[in-house]
Amino acid sequence: MKTWGLALAAMLAATSTPAAQAAQTAAPPQTVQVRAGKLIDPESAQVLTDRLITVTDGRVTSIAPWAAPAAGACVIDWSGYTVLPGLLDMHTHVADGYGQTSDPAEPLKHSATATILKGAETARVMLHSGFTTVRDVGVYRGLSDVALRDAIEAGQVEGPRMAVAGAYITVPGGGGAVTGAAPDVGIPADFRLGESRSPAEARDRARYLLQQGADFIKIIGTGAVLAIGSEPGQMELTEEEMKAACDEARAHGSYCIVHAHGAEGIKAAIRAGARSIEHASLIDDEGIALARARGVWLDMDIFNGDWIDEAGRREGWPEEYLRKNLETTEVQRIGFRKAVKAGVKLSFGTDAGVYPYGLGGRQFAYMVRYGMTPMQAIQSATAVSAALLNRSADVGALSPGHFGDMIAVKGDPLADIRLLEKVDGVIKGGRVVKGPGRNGCSGS
Repeated sequence: MKTWGLALAAMLAATSTPAAQAAQTAAPPQTVQVRAGKLIDPESAQVLTDRLITVTDGRVTSIAPWAAPAAGACVIDWSGYTVLPGLLDMHTHVADGYGQTSDPAEPLKHSATATILKGAETARVMLHSGFTTVRDVGVYRGLSDVALRDAIEAGQVEGPRMAVAGAYITVPGGGGAVTGAAPDVGIPADFRLGESRSPAEARDRARYLLQQGADFIKIIGTGAVLAIGSEPGQMELTEEEMKAACDEARAHGSYCIVHAHGAEGIKAAIRAGARSIEHASLIDDEGIALARARGVWLDMDIFNGDWIDEAGRREGWPEEYLRKNLETTEVQRIGFRKAVKAGVKLSFGTDAGVYPYGLGGRQFAYMVRYGMTPMQAIQSATAVSAALLNRSADVGALSPGHFGDMIAVKGDPLADIRLLEKVDGVIKGGRVVKGPGRNGCSGS
């Protein structure tokens, strides 16, 4: 499998367009300076006006009131825009590429080559929509996410910074498995890298994935909405199995996250050592209190239930999907509102890939509707998610030392949070990805 991942990375390099390669591999200007009309600072929850952001060798070196730029600097004029740190999405499936369809066995219908090329396309879409850092929380075809992350990091593919899981730790046929194929259809080995039947197997699978380059471990603790024969409220892995995988991740200096819809599964996952709970749809008051007491993040995708219902009915998704989605959507939003009031750490995770890539900004309005202020929603997608990722020193803010990742929107997102649904400018590491005011600076 490691050889396969390296081969995919090489293939990505060979098949990137010349324009994309040039944009990613050309040496950036020594100094990039951005004039921000307004700057939203999620660390202090303040809005600063007419600021000069200086980025040297890809990282912020100073934030100061506007003054004449340095001689020879690349100057980006965003004086007519509101500037924010690049956004983070903590629950994506970028490397799977093809997204959700009416066919549960869809992942089996695409070759490894086609899948990784599609992932490269979706990575670019995510970056251009303003998400400069993402956590990819599991792929069906194991380790394809590792190859995509590495190709982006090497400058061979345009995309966001990625942290990846490598595969799902799941029971055979569970919420992290491809279901819906005929009983006599063999599932390829690279789709089953995380299959576990005991605490010992869960530990061994976690160790293997971390050794192959995964950044963290993703565990499917309960059933799933979008999987045939899997019920969201039912536990699929035991607390002991989850703890074995979490302990192994911790021993490697990493962490585990747990997909858990059901109330009992959520609490078991927290006790097992999960850093974040994904979805948390049926969380109860005890679970909310436990998450707060243990400092566990809830990563609740409260936008995409509406998308599943609308697209699923239009496109003929399995009735089982639609039924489970209705059973979890509104109760999840009630739980989200309670968690906001309780002061639980709430990261920004959307389940990108269930809905079309690039629409993640739509979740901001839902977060505000269900209890957050606009500033809290922005902090969730910046500083709060950066802390969950263990990368507060690198992303989620624009103070000195952080990567020069930022976005621009026309208008004030604190007055109209929906402006973040379509960003006007994106800069990653001091390189212009898209947007106005480039004045000869490098970018696509």
